[in-house]
Amino acid sequence: MVRKSQEWPDEGELIVGTVYKVLNYGAFAKLEEYQGKEAFIHISEVSSGWVKNIRDHVRENQKIVCRVLRVNPKKGHVDASLKRIREDQRTKKIQHWKIEQKAEKFLELSAKSLDKNLDEAYDEVGYELMDIFGDVYGAFETASDEGAESLTEEGIPQDWADAITEVAKKNITPPEVHISGYVDIETFVPDGVDVIVSALKAAEDNGDEEEEIRVQCVGAPRYRITVKSTDYILAEKTLKAAAERCIAVVEESGGNGSFLRELDN
Repeated sequence: MVRKSQEWPDEGELIVGTVYKVLNYGAFAKLEEYQGKEAFIHISEVSSGWVKNIRDHVRENQKIVCRVLRVNPKKGHVDASLKRIREDQRTKKIQHWKIEQKAEKFLELSAKSLDKNLDEAYDEVGYELMDIFGDVYGAFETASDEGAESLTEEGIPQDWADAITEVAKKNITPPEVHISGYVDIETFVPDGVDVIVSALKAAEDNGDEEEEIRVQCVGAPRYRITVKSTDYILAEKTLKAAAERCIAVVEESGGNGSFLRELDN
């Protein structure tokens, strides 16, 4: 069960639940993110249309996303609505919940490496990670990208930072960035074809750097340079450098060249 740092949801919040009882007048659901809490959805909040049979809209063991209408901690009661939510909101919430489920497994793996359990993980760092990074998965993403120091700088103990970072780097692949630009190059020397070929090879030669560079002919004298990286700023620098290398070879032969950055989608 994915957990929240707070005990009760806020009014208006979107929550994930599992329906465990359906009656003629409404349905009860156990909340996936709030341990031991449940919500009641009155039949009038099940659908925006007329509900002839509530079971046509909700059933036992169904995962639902609903909006919190009222919270009464004294009575241990949450009223929620299925109809006051758009489909895109429902989809986004389910996707985020699934990601946080994955993050909880990562946290459990980190805890096991320290001979601790998931409850201890939440108590010692889990809730704190939520407060700092917004959610647990955000903490693992940061650790994967920036290392253990990104956690210790926020006050996370070194042993936990190391354990989380190890799990993060094994399980999270940084998102790839693809950017492109065009070079227009031309030369009029007798061996001009060889010069152009050398210029394009110079563009693709990125030394020992990890960024991948690919050159395609759009239609002479225009060529497209594409850079793949995990860092947008670094990709921009790599693209610019590739274009400059290409143009420099052409200009050395007495030719000329120019660079045009392709707009991102």
